[in-house]
Amino acid sequence: MTMVTNQIVNDWVKEMAEMTKPDEIVWVDGSKEQLEQIKQIALSTGEMIELNQEKLPGCLYYRTKPKDVARDEKRTIICTTRKEDAGPTNNWVAPDEMYAKLSKLFDGSMKGRTMYAIPFSMGVVGTEFSKIGIELTDSIYVVLSMAIMTRVGQSVIDELNAGADFTRCLHSKAQIDETEKYIVHFPEDNTIWSINSAYGGNVLLGKKCLALRIGSYLGKQEGWMAEHMLILKIENPQGEARYVCGAFPSACGKTNLAMLTPPEYFREKGYKVSTIGDDISWLRIGSDGRLYAVNPENGFFGVAPGTNEKSNPNALKTTHKNTIFTNVARNLDDNTVWWERLDKNPPENGEDWQGNPWNGKTSTEKGAHPNSRFTAPAENCPIIADEFFTGEGVPISAIIFGGRRAKAEPLVYEARDWNHGVFIGSAMASETTAAANGKVGVVRHDPMAMLPFCGYNMADYFQHWIDMGKKMTNPPKIFHVNWFRTDENDEFLWPGFGDNLRAVLWMLDRCEGKAGAVETPLGYEPKPEDLDVNGLNVTPEILEKLLKIDKADWENEIKGIEEFYSQFPDLPQEIKDNFDRLKREVEKM
Repeated sequence: MTMVTNQIVNDWVKEMAEMTKPDEIVWVDGSKEQLEQIKQIALSTGEMIELNQEKLPGCLYYRTKPKDVARDEKRTIICTTRKEDAGPTNNWVAPDEMYAKLSKLFDGSMKGRTMYAIPFSMGVVGTEFSKIGIELTDSIYVVLSMAIMTRVGQSVIDELNAGADFTRCLHSKAQIDETEKYIVHFPEDNTIWSINSAYGGNVLLGKKCLALRIGSYLGKQEGWMAEHMLILKIENPQGEARYVCGAFPSACGKTNLAMLTPPEYFREKGYKVSTIGDDISWLRIGSDGRLYAVNPENGFFGVAPGTNEKSNPNALKTTHKNTIFTNVARNLDDNTVWWERLDKNPPENGEDWQGNPWNGKTSTEKGAHPNSRFTAPAENCPIIADEFFTGEGVPISAIIFGGRRAKAEPLVYEARDWNHGVFIGSAMASETTAAANGKVGVVRHDPMAMLPFCGYNMADYFQHWIDMGKKMTNPPKIFHVNWFRTDENDEFLWPGFGDNLRAVLWMLDRCEGKAGAVETPLGYEPKPEDLDVNGLNVTPEILEKLLKIDKADWENEIKGIEEFYSQFPDLPQEIKDNFDRLKREVEKM
């Protein structure tokens, strides 16, 4: 194994080690042998628990502290020289001030511990989409998770030794103190520092931190896009492949859509669906003027509760080997895992996510935390697409925006053009879930599902979308969906899950001029007969409810959008124009 010879890298690691004072530094080469040795250390100290190796080969169990269970947006900070470059939706601190504060917290934070240096790539090494990072950490959970979620190995070290630029990622569990927890990004320095957390979303720094917050900043500088989007491949009965991206806030069905199982009716016709990504897309304009996407990750960091044989059989199969389960319940009889809505057989002799004795048949407490997770290799997914492994990018026909809305938003509609689609994405709102700290069920604006992940001023981010549209000769069509509309009894009107393919097929037909639509104040909606609901218990009356646009609801929506936009003095004119048109058309309803 060749070690790192790049002097810039070695100088930086030395400087970080002098501050954090670990007992030793271990470079992670990604080899099975070394990862096995590191895993054995975590098992011997109790940091992790090995699960039943017959039923769950290679699988591990990990627990975080009760106040360290989700992304912490209040403690997530963007440090740019000028406050306005971070924008009104990010927490901002001046870089010098934050480096000084964090340096004190990091001082000696790894005493008595090992510093692991993890060279990793987001994207397939050697492709134009690849970005290299190095994460320094004192957490074996981070080492083993980064080995699943990113590409770690000799090819990354070769790139570094050839002089590749890299994102400097420093993490220490320190004391896991929620009052001193910080997840800090220095976009101008291509640097991320995270301290006093051990939860994946705050400490796997290749994920949201590099792939989205730093990635979005780099994308703006370099002319590409880093987006919180799944990538789905759909093959029609003629064997033609089409690709779509979809942006949804956390826990709004993104992974379910990414790993969709077509209903039997469509399977018999010959439709096939496969997964390229479930969470993050990096997009570049190709020489043909189309938008191409890759998934820069190498694994899935999915929400466990609700994942089951009906909701997402492919995700469930993905977790059956070499997976790390975090904050789920454990069945002590056979040393396996369980979470709410997995099946109807919770363990009677179990432990809950905090390690307390737990009887799932009698306890009123939940066994798994609502944001408990699985970290699983993408190659485990039974429907992973071949294109995932090349990392070259797939041409995107459609971009889908969606949120969890009980009332206002109809099932599906299409933007009139790219700029109108950017407006729809910028005005996106969803009801909150357990994936972030805070109240659940509150309507929150989350443009492009990027509000917590945009590494710079969101008004400039909207402008970047508009500028990218100007450079494309063949841009994707943009759509909005809402799988979560309810009736007067709060029952879902749409079956969701695999049947969401029906709406996606209408979108793809629209991209090719094959399907009808009717113009509404929101954009183009399918006529009820344009959606194939064969085999579904969805009557014309239900379809009408799903597609209905209510004037009072939208007058209320407009107030919410207006309030959200009021924090951006520099909103792009194209967004203002489309918003003005929506207001006029709702007024005329």
